[in-house]
Amino acid sequence: MSELLRYDDAAARKLLEERHWTQLAPALEDARDEVFRDIELFNAGGEVPAEKQPLDAGFIEYPRRLLDGAEDGLLDRMNESANALRGELDHVVLLGIGGSYMGMRALFEALCHPYHNLLDRDERRGMPRLYFEGNNLDNDTARGLLELLRLHCRDRDDLNQRWGIIVISKSGGTLETAAAFRIFREALEQYYGPDSEASRRLVVPITGETGKLRSFSEQRGYGTTFPVPDGIGGRFSVLTPVGLYPAAMLGIDIDQLLRGADAMTEAFRSAPVGENPVLDYVATCHLFERECGMTTRVLSTWGNRLEAFGLWYDQLLAESLGKQEQGATPLTVVNTRDLHSRGQQHQEGTRDKLITNVIVERPSSRPVPVPVVSDDLNQDELNRLEGKPLPQLLDAAIQGTNRAYAEDQRPTADLLLPVLDAHTLGQLLQMMMLATVVEGRLIGINPYGQPGVEAYKRNMGEILYGG
Repeated sequence: MSELLRYDDAAARKLLEERHWTQLAPALEDARDEVFRDIELFNAGGEVPAEKQPLDAGFIEYPRRLLDGAEDGLLDRMNESANALRGELDHVVLLGIGGSYMGMRALFEALCHPYHNLLDRDERRGMPRLYFEGNNLDNDTARGLLELLRLHCRDRDDLNQRWGIIVISKSGGTLETAAAFRIFREALEQYYGPDSEASRRLVVPITGETGKLRSFSEQRGYGTTFPVPDGIGGRFSVLTPVGLYPAAMLGIDIDQLLRGADAMTEAFRSAPVGENPVLDYVATCHLFERECGMTTRVLSTWGNRLEAFGLWYDQLLAESLGKQEQGATPLTVVNTRDLHSRGQQHQEGTRDKLITNVIVERPSSRPVPVPVVSDDLNQDELNRLEGKPLPQLLDAAIQGTNRAYAEDQRPTADLLLPVLDAHTLGQLLQMMMLATVVEGRLIGINPYGQPGVEAYKRNMGEILYGG
């Protein structure tokens, strides 16, 4: 069985009296109980009280449902379709915004080769290249991707020059994704022929059971579609077809993602405060915000591959709890890179920050050692590090930084991942989603829904379409 990640807040706990944790424990357990009552209410399918609306608690049990073969064998269908489609193309354009984009980007950067798109097809083991669009209204990146496809895809009969689209939108009405879909759909139909079978087979919509994209997909005759499940909001959807289907296209083990998430849910359900990563994380974040005014939460990822995970979490936390003039501000940094910028501020700036280090204990690839050179080339004086691998240097940086923060009473906690693989990442994603919901219930905020986001959409529509 794969190891579970660990949450270690020992350094932070030294900076607050132990009574705060003891006194908070019953409220944490009540919040956990409320989360599971939410699941019962969600599953009952009855009327939801106004204060609970929307109630998008479906994400919690969804991994187990897929693993058990529920949802009409959806897990098998996704794997079968992904295996078939990857044999027909070499470039995939993924269109989506918010939760329909950030989750898959987190999976891609964490679990695929760091230079995946630069490898040839054999080096990618037949997995397609992946490009993200529809997540902004940036003319230059959209034009740039269209030009890339035009330059590299000229012979539609050559597998290496074939491309397709995965478009993700629950309603089909979000402007950024809808506009991108129309633009890239036009390019795809020009390439394969507007009425060709390929122009329908190589477009895979992931959408709700009703809505504009569902209606269009049925009219256009797209043969393969997957659902965005009801009762699961966009930012909680990474472990649904929204993230799982494109992940499967890239050869990521989605079964292990789900098993990791399910393991975290069970730990959340059964482990007591003090041994429960979800509840302990919430306790530390909440107490330092309440007792010390630390309203900025720094997610410090040590290494590059978890930066997109941090950006996914930024959305999750900000959109879920940034309501009623409450909610901490999330900030993702990548170290050691950002020690030369944010590090100064965190060490000597305003005392409004709790730092959570995300640390991968074992690298996914063979460690790279520092080579030794002749004395006349040793101006950098690195021969004294002869043979030491980069992970050892990174560990020294982590220890040195944490020690510096501790000496100045700056609170830190560590999220320790035994290794960065699908099972562990599934745990991490589920942990953060559960923690966000628990904290919402703890402070009396509905973590689901995003009324503030709807305001910008409404105003933008009035500007573009009039009245």
